[in-house]
Amino acid sequence: MADATNLNRPLCCEQFGSGAARGCFAAADGSLQWEAWGWRWWDFSGAFTVKPQRLAGGAGGALGTASPPLSSLIAVFLPQGFPDSVSPDYLPYQLWDSVQAFASSLSGSLATHAVLLGIGVGNAKASVSAATATWLVKDSTGMLGRIIFAWWKGSKLDCNAKQWRLFADILNDVAMFLEIMAPIYPIFFTITICTSNLAKCIVSVAGGATRAALTMHQARRNNMADVSAKDSSQETLVNLAGLLVSLLMLPLVSDCPGFSLGCFFFLTALHIYANYRAVRALVIETLNEGRLRLVLKHFLQRGEVLGPTSANQMEPLWTGFWPSQSLSLGVPLHRLTSSVFDLQQLVEGHQEPYLLRWDLSQNQVQVVLSQMAGPETILRAATHGLVLEALQEDGPLPRGLEELRNQLRAGPEKDNWVIVRDTHQVLDKLFPKFLKGLQDAGWKTEKHQLEVDEWRATWLLSPEKKVL
Repeated sequence: MADATNLNRPLCCEQFGSGAARGCFAAADGSLQWEAWGWRWWDFSGAFTVKPQRLAGGAGGALGTASPPLSSLIAVFLPQGFPDSVSPDYLPYQLWDSVQAFASSLSGSLATHAVLLGIGVGNAKASVSAATATWLVKDSTGMLGRIIFAWWKGSKLDCNAKQWRLFADILNDVAMFLEIMAPIYPIFFTITICTSNLAKCIVSVAGGATRAALTMHQARRNNMADVSAKDSSQETLVNLAGLLVSLLMLPLVSDCPGFSLGCFFFLTALHIYANYRAVRALVIETLNEGRLRLVLKHFLQRGEVLGPTSANQMEPLWTGFWPSQSLSLGVPLHRLTSSVFDLQQLVEGHQEPYLLRWDLSQNQVQVVLSQMAGPETILRAATHGLVLEALQEDGPLPRGLEELRNQLRAGPEKDNWVIVRDTHQVLDKLFPKFLKGLQDAGWKTEKHQLEVDEWRATWLLSPEKKVL
């Protein structure tokens, strides 16, 4: 009876990552009997036997393992340790991203077909020199555009990665539409394809930069290289499938421009929809200005802090990538002060390592940051600016802020700097509660995605400052 019981108890067990563990039993002939991996998708379970084998030198036995085909597929196309090694939103994002890449691949084939037709491929009267010159002008325009856009917006892409990602893919559709229309108007062909290539180069900068930012978000075990490499493998597989489908599609549509344009519009609609679903699936746990505005507004009105999932679902995607003109962080001190009196007003009444000026007539908040300002100080400064913005809006506010709003609406007898000083005192009590609520809700407050310029300052008239 005891022997039968021992045979039913595993001698040991093993598991890969967060997968189900499997046990190892002693068989009657002295071999080790391992349970097979169980897969819900295949409803497969069972056991297989591993016979003892001698290692070189006569030491011990080596255990054989069996791996189902699905595990090999996962190893090729998904990061090691999936799903624990990536963010929870990785799989839905990658699925929709694969759909949009497939649609974009087919649209790109139609656009390439149109460009080659316009350059003169298949036309005996076409000049090779003219086609080469057109191609060189097109590429040169794109190269210049890539450099200019990277200088103009490169440092801004991290702050609103989701919005710029969506913008890049829509711009890519516009570029391909221009390429398809280019042969219809031969006199404007060169200008059209140059404009198209310029847009595509902007897409390559914005898309590549935001993809890197999203890879940082998805990688949870310092495995950015692995996540990026597997994303490249997935994209290559999708593009290969798109290439094969294109080989079947192009002969059917090449002689019918109307049908080709209809296919393009259908694929473009699918591409935009899949991109929207992919970006909407992302749940980023760091705060940019848009997410901070949503979370703070909910906190001021209801006393609760929205979690990352809820805030990301509410975040605007179509209009949120242009920086706010009402809040500027890290501005130079000389922009805010022109006299000792101005500096005294900015410093008076608080001990925070930032100075804030509120221009009520233009609804603009400018913040000078101290050399000692850390991430939480910047978060408080941004919160302070958005609180001042909330004073001009309707809706419930905490008692201290409600009183300030009533004073603000009563008349201009109070200067703006007095309101700023009073909000410092309100935030001394309100911000610690808000910060703790952010941390409890799952936000990462040790870093942020707020747009901050590089200017820093020190001021002698300031009392001893505290560093957050």
